Amino acid sequence: MLEQRSIICFAHDWGGDPTSKTHIMRILSQKNKILWVNSIGMRRPTASARDFRRVVAKVRRSLNGCRRIHENLHVWNPLVLPLPGVAWADRFNTWVLSLSIRRLTRRLGLQDPILWTFLPTVNGLVGTLGEEMVIYHCVDEYSAFSGVPREHLQRMERDLVERAAVVFTSSEELCRERQAFNPRTFFVSHGVDVTHFSRALDPRTQVPTDLERDARPVIGFFGLIEDWVDLPLIREVALARPEWSIILLGKIATDLDPVRRLPNVRLLGQKPYEVLPNYCHGFDVGIIPFKKNELTRKANPLKLREYLAAGLPVVSTDLPEVRKYRYLVRIAPDPAGFVREIELSLMERGGSFAAARVDAMKRESWEARVEELSSLIATAKAR
Repeated sequence: MLEQRSIICFAHDWGGDPTSKTHIMRILSQKNKILWVNSIGMRRPTASARDFRRVVAKVRRSLNGCRRIHENLHVWNPLVLPLPGVAWADRFNTWVLSLSIRRLTRRLGLQDPILWTFLPTVNGLVGTLGEEMVIYHCVDEYSAFSGVPREHLQRMERDLVERAAVVFTSSEELCRERQAFNPRTFFVSHGVDVTHFSRALDPRTQVPTDLERDARPVIGFFGLIEDWVDLPLIREVALARPEWSIILLGKIATDLDPVRRLPNVRLLGQKPYEVLPNYCHGFDVGIIPFKKNELTRKANPLKLREYLAAGLPVVSTDLPEVRKYRYLVRIAPDPAGFVREIELSLMERGGSFAAARVDAMKRESWEARVEELSSLIATAKAR
């Protein structure tokens, strides 16, 4: 594993549900010094109340400066102009970020850092931070998100890909596309915390009180409820089987009209990562009801491995990275198929079925993924 190095990591805001970025940097911080830079944004804010609240929260967090999470990990909240794609604002943000980060790295004792970015919007910082090497870790087709300046992001990402010493992607389709611009591009899949999620199979694990009153079976989902979640599909499933309880956990960031007023669909809000195994203990089936579009086609749902590590049967829409687990997961082509596959999955709960799912995930730990990344970085450095 990578050791005794300094890393400047650009990612989403620290906190909330851990993502692949969080898991990777948490493990690397055991033996490396890390400065985590919170999101500098890819969208321009709109006049909506939601965006106003986000801007206010961002300004408040920026007043906290740089805070220490533990000995080797510090998190900094930058304040930038939220105008991606506006040339003068991009130049100003790059100048401010470069100046501030260089000051922080000196204060924290980060020497010859690795610039490791999960975001395509930092290409202007390459070469300004005294970095030893640049790693671009692409986990999504960012230009396919709603509300982003698509062509601007594509230009920034291509520039970053070409200049990076090594590029990692979390799906094979992302990898194929970026290899055309950098041959040192590698597919490294997501991992999973098996120890954490397999607690769902422990009979001593308690089902949360807000789940206990729901009629069985309980069909569960956790994750960000954004516009890529197929709420019309969930509506059709709920109407087809009114006796099922469909539970959605997660922060809501899209219009809920398709599932409003459905008595067997409940939204319980975002839950702490620590208690997700408790909710999995109360689920009968885990679902991945994603729309099929450019964004999801290139995605690798983190929750897939988390459901499986919890021993849950899984039903998903047909996505390339999910298809690789066809021997463990049921894939549905349409709403009627989704209902049918859930019914079949309900007969595959617990026992040897659950044990097989957990055993398969033991080979896909986050520690194993970090070892794989470290090996590829060492090879890139040698070259």
